[in-house]
Amino acid sequence: MFPIERPRRLRQSENLRRLVRETRLSPDGLIYPVFVKPGEGRRDPIKSMPGIYQWSPDTLVEHLTEVYHGGVRSFLLFGIPSHKDSVGSDAYDPNGIVQVALRQLKEALPEAVLIADLCLCEYTDHGHCGVLVGDRVDNDPTLDLLARAAVEQAKAGATVVAPSDMMDGRVQAIRRALDQAGYPDVPIMSYAAKYASGFYGPFREAAENTPAFGDRRAYQMDPANRREALREVMLDLEEGADMLIVKPALPYLDVLSDIRQAVEVPVAAYQVSGEFAMIEAAAQNGWIERERVIMESVTSISRAGADMIISYWAPEVSRWLQG
Repeated sequence: MFPIERPRRLRQSENLRRLVRETRLSPDGLIYPVFVKPGEGRRDPIKSMPGIYQWSPDTLVEHLTEVYHGGVRSFLLFGIPSHKDSVGSDAYDPNGIVQVALRQLKEALPEAVLIADLCLCEYTDHGHCGVLVGDRVDNDPTLDLLARAAVEQAKAGATVVAPSDMMDGRVQAIRRALDQAGYPDVPIMSYAAKYASGFYGPFREAAENTPAFGDRRAYQMDPANRREALREVMLDLEEGADMLIVKPALPYLDVLSDIRQAVEVPVAAYQVSGEFAMIEAAAQNGWIERERVIMESVTSISRAGADMIISYWAPEVSRWLQG
């Protein structure tokens, strides 16, 4: 006898497929990462990331106002300073580039979720994520600078701070500093499982933070390690993290799934520059259907457990979802 169950019955039309769909995307869960640099009227293209730009604060406000009204309400800011030094002082300067942009965006879009990436790598002249002793990043002195930067970001209007440096103990140091400075309600969105990935290549151009020597494998996670991600996550939660990020997304869907099952806090996944660039390059060559593959990749990240997706395609995905 032929089986009674026929799964194809529920696949016969688009509306029927939509009715029984397990994973449902929404613009509410999208976070749009952007790059801001000093100046006026700037919209500098990033060659390795077609359609993505470095913005000056004035053009960024115009751009994000349009994106906000298109349905994406959350933004992740990366800064490119005019001045770099050995201790990344622009990161915690009250007039640093991200702080300037935050103040302008807060005034223009008071209801937007403004997430400030918190790291020193864009601001140091050596491109590493902390203070150096010789050729080694010194963990504990770096924590003090990250804490100072978090407070300045909060003062400037950051809704959320997102430490991405992978220093041990950074969440606790940042939480303590925010609380003592009078910002106990500013959440910490920790890059808890951030891998030393080859998929960050185009980001180096976008953020202008290529290390002057060596790499970041001594503090970012080994791509071969899965269980260690849960250890990192639990440590960050114990220290006071309110939300978590897995980075990159597609190559680490197993890690994302593990974390989603292990914790109850919101979890984001970052669809990084290399993921973006590969799909764009293949689409430009006519090898794939661009919109279909973008939506499939975003859906897979959500299916694996992400509550939020950080994606350079966020504005487009939002439009597609709204028809």
